[in-house]
Amino acid sequence: MQEKKSSAKPNPLDMRELELPETVFIRDVENRVFQGIVLQSLSKISGIALLEGNFIDSIFNKGSTEGVKGIFAEQDNKHQSVSIKIEVNIRYGEQIPQKADEIQTKVAEDITKLTGLHVSCVHVVFKDVISETDAAKINHTSKEDALKISEASVEEEYSEEF
Repeated sequence: MQEKKSSAKPNPLDMRELELPETVFIRDVENRVFQGIVLQSLSKISGIALLEGNFIDSIFNKGSTEGVKGIFAEQDNKHQSVSIKIEVNIRYGEQIPQKADEIQTKVAEDITKLTGLHVSCVHVVFKDVISETDAAKINHTSKEDALKISEASVEEEYSEEF
């Protein structure tokens, strides 16, 4: 008797078995980051002030431990966008519509540039009017603090201590 050898061909490999699922890239941006970006943006705009303290205190977290008072960010991860609400005081004599437009444009540009997220809304709420003397004190203090901080950072950066 002669045995027949079966010539069984191996099944070809199904390419669907080798396909890997798409890689999902996730990035999270904390609200403190948005607050910091907004603070930096607002510090370049004259005629406005935060609700309490000054910009330098807020940047270096003097006072509040939970964040900056008057700056709120809400993220929509599904649409990769962010909505910002900013509460500020305005100096007497400033035109509110133009100042609101300046704030909204600067904040939206900076957040989009630095985070890559779409800014769906920048809601500016003017809470109070400050006098020109109060505004001068705030601006003077902020400029002095900024100068002290920049001088201190230069000294630390180029210190000869090892």
